[in-house]
Amino acid sequence: MAPTDQQAPVARRIHWPELLITWAVLTAVSVAGSLLLFPHVMPRAASSTMHLIILTVVVFSVTAAPVGSLVYATLFYGLRHWKHSSGDEPPPDGPPMRGNTPVIIVWIGISCVIGTFLLIWGLAAMAADSADAAHPALTVDVTGQQWLWTFHYPGTDVTTSQLVLPEGKTVTFDVTSLDVVHGFWIVQMGVKVDANPGQVTTVSVTPDKAGTFTVVCSELCGLNHAFMRAPVRVLPDNQFKSWLASQE
Repeated sequence: MAPTDQQAPVARRIHWPELLITWAVLTAVSVAGSLLLFPHVMPRAASSTMHLIILTVVVFSVTAAPVGSLVYATLFYGLRHWKHSSGDEPPPDGPPMRGNTPVIIVWIGISCVIGTFLLIWGLAAMAADSADAAHPALTVDVTGQQWLWTFHYPGTDVTTSQLVLPEGKTVTFDVTSLDVVHGFWIVQMGVKVDANPGQVTTVSVTPDKAGTFTVVCSELCGLNHAFMRAPVRVLPDNQFKSWLASQE
Protein backbone atom coordinates (compact mmCIF):
# COMPACT_ATOMS: atom_id res chain seq x y z
CA MET A 1 0.00 0.00 0.00
CA ALA A 2 1.40 3.41 -0.96
CA PRO A 3 2.14 5.67 2.01
CA THR A 4 -0.39 8.38 2.76
CA ASP A 5 0.57 12.01 3.36
CA GLN A 6 0.50 11.31 7.09
CA GLN A 7 3.02 8.46 6.62
CA ALA A 8 5.42 10.38 4.37
CA PRO A 9 8.82 11.01 5.93
CA VAL A 10 9.37 14.49 7.25
CA ALA A 11 12.91 15.83 6.90
CA ARG A 12 14.52 16.89 10.16
CA ARG A 13 15.51 20.51 10.12
CA ILE A 14 18.77 21.47 11.79
CA HIS A 15 18.91 24.55 13.98
CA TRP A 16 22.24 25.75 12.64
CA PRO A 17 22.92 28.55 15.17
CA GLU A 18 22.71 26.07 18.07
CA LEU A 19 24.92 23.54 16.30
CA LEU A 20 27.52 26.16 15.36
CA ILE A 21 27.59 27.65 18.85
CA THR A 22 28.08 24.18 20.35
CA TRP A 23 30.89 23.52 17.85
CA ALA A 24 32.58 26.86 18.65
CA VAL A 25 32.42 26.27 22.42
CA LEU A 26 33.80 22.72 22.13
CA THR A 27 36.56 23.95 19.81
CA ALA A 28 37.56 26.69 22.24
CA VAL A 29 37.61 24.24 25.16
CA SER A 30 39.65 21.71 23.16
CA VAL A 31 42.19 24.31 22.02
CA ALA A 32 42.54 25.72 25.54
CA GLY A 33 42.97 22.22 26.94
CA SER A 34 45.63 21.39 24.36
CA LEU A 35 47.59 24.56 25.09
CA LEU A 36 47.31 24.43 28.88
CA LEU A 37 47.03 20.75 29.75
CA PHE A 38 49.46 18.78 27.59
CA PRO A 39 52.64 20.70 28.55
CA HIS A 40 51.89 19.87 32.20
CA VAL A 41 50.76 16.25 31.98
CA MET A 42 53.58 15.08 29.69
CA PRO A 43 56.97 14.11 31.18
CA ARG A 44 59.38 16.89 32.12
CA ALA A 45 61.46 17.67 29.06
CA ALA A 46 65.20 17.10 29.44
CA SER A 47 66.28 17.40 25.80
CA SER A 48 65.53 19.35 22.66
CA THR A 49 63.93 16.19 21.27
CA MET A 50 61.40 16.00 24.10
CA HIS A 51 60.63 19.71 23.80
CA LEU A 52 59.87 19.11 20.12
CA ILE A 53 57.70 16.08 20.92
CA ILE A 54 55.60 18.07 23.39
CA LEU A 55 55.26 20.95 20.92
CA THR A 56 54.21 18.52 18.18
CA VAL A 57 51.56 16.94 20.41
CA VAL A 58 50.17 20.41 21.20
CA VAL A 59 50.17 21.52 17.53
CA PHE A 60 48.53 18.31 16.33
CA SER A 61 45.88 18.51 19.09
CA VAL A 62 45.06 22.15 18.30
CA THR A 63 44.82 21.34 14.60
CA ALA A 64 42.50 18.40 15.24
CA ALA A 65 40.31 20.31 17.71
CA PRO A 66 37.88 21.88 15.16
CA VAL A 67 37.31 18.55 13.38
CA GLY A 68 36.83 16.55 16.57
CA SER A 69 34.59 19.26 18.02
CA LEU A 70 32.37 19.16 14.93
CA VAL A 71 31.86 15.43 15.41
CA TYR A 72 31.00 15.83 19.10
CA ALA A 73 28.79 18.87 18.47
CA THR A 74 26.76 16.87 15.96
CA LEU A 75 26.56 13.98 18.43
CA PHE A 76 25.35 16.21 21.28
CA TYR A 77 22.87 17.94 18.98
CA GLY A 78 21.47 14.59 17.88
CA LEU A 79 21.16 13.34 21.43
CA ARG A 80 19.33 16.51 22.42
CA HIS A 81 16.88 16.85 19.53
CA TRP A 82 16.58 13.45 17.88
CA LYS A 83 16.05 11.15 20.83
CA HIS A 84 12.81 9.31 21.57
CA SER A 85 11.43 7.56 24.62
CA SER A 86 10.73 3.85 24.76
CA GLY A 87 7.36 3.10 23.22
CA ASP A 88 7.42 6.15 20.97
CA GLU A 89 7.83 5.70 17.29
CA PRO A 90 11.20 7.19 16.28
CA PRO A 91 11.01 9.99 13.72
CA PRO A 92 12.05 9.19 10.15
CA ASP A 93 15.61 9.76 9.02
CA GLY A 94 16.48 12.93 7.21
CA PRO A 95 17.74 12.95 3.63
CA PRO A 96 21.21 11.39 3.11
CA MET A 97 24.19 13.71 2.68
CA ARG A 98 26.14 11.46 0.30
CA GLY A 99 24.99 13.39 -2.72
CA ASN A 100 25.70 16.86 -1.34
CA THR A 101 28.53 17.97 -3.62
CA PRO A 102 29.38 21.26 -1.83
CA VAL A 103 29.72 19.45 1.52
CA ILE A 104 31.95 16.80 -0.05
CA ILE A 105 34.18 19.41 -1.72
CA VAL A 106 34.54 21.47 1.48
CA TRP A 107 35.24 18.39 3.63
CA ILE A 108 37.86 16.98 1.25
CA GLY A 109 39.45 20.43 0.82
CA ILE A 110 39.74 21.02 4.58
CA SER A 111 41.11 17.50 5.09
CA CYS A 112 43.77 18.05 2.41
CA VAL A 113 44.84 21.37 3.95
CA ILE A 114 45.10 19.88 7.45
CA GLY A 115 46.87 16.74 6.20
CA THR A 116 49.38 18.77 4.17
CA PHE A 117 50.12 21.05 7.12
CA LEU A 118 50.70 18.10 9.47
CA LEU A 119 52.93 16.39 6.89
CA ILE A 120 55.08 19.50 6.46
CA TRP A 121 55.27 19.98 10.23
CA GLY A 122 56.32 16.36 10.75
CA LEU A 123 59.03 16.51 8.09
CA ALA A 124 60.36 19.80 9.48
CA ALA A 125 60.36 18.40 13.03
CA MET A 126 62.28 15.30 11.89
CA ALA A 127 64.83 17.46 10.07
CA ALA A 128 65.28 19.74 13.08
CA ASP A 129 65.68 16.81 15.45
CA SER A 130 68.33 15.11 13.29
CA ALA A 131 70.34 18.25 12.48
CA ASP A 132 72.91 17.71 15.24
CA ALA A 133 73.04 13.90 14.98
CA ALA A 134 75.63 13.99 12.17
CA HIS A 135 78.32 15.37 14.51
CA PRO A 136 77.89 13.79 17.97
CA ALA A 137 80.21 14.81 20.77
CA LEU A 138 79.93 11.40 22.41
CA THR A 139 78.99 7.84 21.43
CA VAL A 140 77.71 5.31 23.96
CA ASP A 141 77.28 1.59 23.26
CA VAL A 142 74.07 0.41 24.92
CA THR A 143 73.48 -3.32 25.51
CA GLY A 144 70.26 -4.78 26.83
CA GLN A 145 69.86 -8.24 28.28
CA GLN A 146 67.48 -9.98 30.65
CA TRP A 147 67.09 -7.87 32.77
CA LEU A 148 69.66 -5.10 32.89
CA TRP A 149 71.37 -2.42 30.83
CA THR A 150 75.10 -1.89 30.38
CA PHE A 151 76.76 1.17 28.88
CA HIS A 152 80.20 1.28 27.28
CA TYR A 153 82.06 4.45 26.28
CA PRO A 154 84.11 3.69 23.10
CA GLY A 155 87.73 4.75 23.25
CA THR A 156 87.84 4.04 26.97
CA ASP A 157 87.72 1.01 29.25
CA VAL A 158 84.60 2.34 30.97
CA THR A 159 81.57 0.03 31.13
CA THR A 160 78.94 0.81 33.74
CA SER A 161 75.39 -0.05 34.78
CA GLN A 162 74.45 3.63 35.01
CA LEU A 163 74.30 6.05 32.11
CA VAL A 164 76.15 9.34 32.61
CA LEU A 165 75.87 12.05 29.95
CA PRO A 166 77.24 15.58 29.43
CA GLU A 167 74.76 18.44 29.44
CA GLY A 168 74.38 20.33 26.16
CA LYS A 169 76.35 17.79 24.07
CA THR A 170 74.91 15.60 21.32
CA VAL A 171 75.12 11.91 22.24
CA THR A 172 74.66 8.98 19.86
CA PHE A 173 73.55 5.64 21.26
CA ASP A 174 74.46 2.40 19.45
CA VAL A 175 71.84 0.04 20.86
CA THR A 176 71.78 -3.76 20.71
CA SER A 177 70.64 -6.80 22.71
CA LEU A 178 72.26 -10.05 23.83
CA ASP A 179 69.07 -12.16 23.98
CA VAL A 180 65.55 -10.94 23.17
CA VAL A 181 64.10 -7.66 21.91
CA HIS A 182 64.25 -4.88 24.51
CA GLY A 183 63.25 -1.23 24.28
CA PHE A 184 65.74 1.52 25.18
CA TRP A 185 63.62 4.40 26.48
CA ILE A 186 64.66 7.56 28.31
CA VAL A 187 61.23 9.08 28.79
CA GLN A 188 62.18 12.66 29.68
CA MET A 189 64.57 12.89 26.71
CA GLY A 190 62.17 11.50 24.12
CA VAL A 191 64.60 8.69 23.22
CA LYS A 192 62.92 5.39 22.39
CA VAL A 193 64.34 2.67 20.14
CA ASP A 194 64.29 -1.12 20.03
CA ALA A 195 67.34 -3.11 21.12
CA ASN A 196 67.43 -6.02 18.66
CA PRO A 197 69.64 -9.09 19.11
CA GLY A 198 72.39 -9.26 16.50
CA GLN A 199 71.72 -5.74 15.20
CA VAL A 200 72.78 -2.21 16.14
CA THR A 201 70.21 0.57 16.11
CA THR A 202 71.38 4.18 16.35
CA VAL A 203 69.58 7.11 17.95
CA SER A 204 70.84 10.53 19.04
CA VAL A 205 69.81 13.15 21.59
CA THR A 206 71.11 16.38 23.11
CA PRO A 207 70.39 16.53 26.89
CA ASP A 208 69.73 20.12 27.93
CA LYS A 209 68.90 19.71 31.62
CA ALA A 210 71.18 18.43 34.37
CA GLY A 211 69.61 15.96 36.75
CA THR A 212 68.73 12.33 37.35
CA PHE A 213 66.48 10.35 35.03
CA THR A 214 65.74 6.70 34.25
CA VAL A 215 66.20 4.25 31.40
CA VAL A 216 63.29 1.82 31.17
CA CYS A 217 62.55 -1.12 28.88
CA SER A 218 59.58 -0.45 26.58
CA GLU A 219 59.27 -4.00 25.18
CA LEU A 220 57.85 -6.92 27.14
CA CYS A 221 60.98 -9.03 27.56
CA GLY A 222 60.22 -11.62 30.22
CA LEU A 223 59.54 -12.15 33.89
CA ASN A 224 61.45 -9.14 35.29
CA HIS A 225 60.67 -6.72 32.46
CA ALA A 226 59.17 -4.15 34.87
CA PHE A 227 62.43 -4.03 36.85
CA MET A 228 64.71 -3.51 33.84
CA ARG A 229 65.72 0.03 34.73
CA ALA A 230 68.95 2.00 34.93
CA PRO A 231 69.75 5.45 36.36
CA VAL A 232 70.69 8.31 34.04
CA ARG A 233 72.76 11.23 35.29
CA VAL A 234 73.24 14.37 33.22
CA LEU A 235 76.24 16.43 34.40
CA PRO A 236 77.80 19.69 33.27
CA ASP A 237 80.48 18.92 30.68
CA ASN A 238 83.48 19.51 32.99
CA GLN A 239 81.96 17.26 35.68
CA PHE A 240 81.23 14.58 33.09
CA LYS A 241 84.85 14.61 31.92
CA SER A 242 86.03 14.29 35.52
CA TRP A 243 83.64 11.39 36.11
CA LEU A 244 84.76 9.59 32.95
CA ALA A 245 88.44 9.99 33.87
CA SER A 246 87.79 8.67 37.38
CA GLN A 247 86.25 5.47 35.97
CA GLU A 248 89.35 4.44 33.98
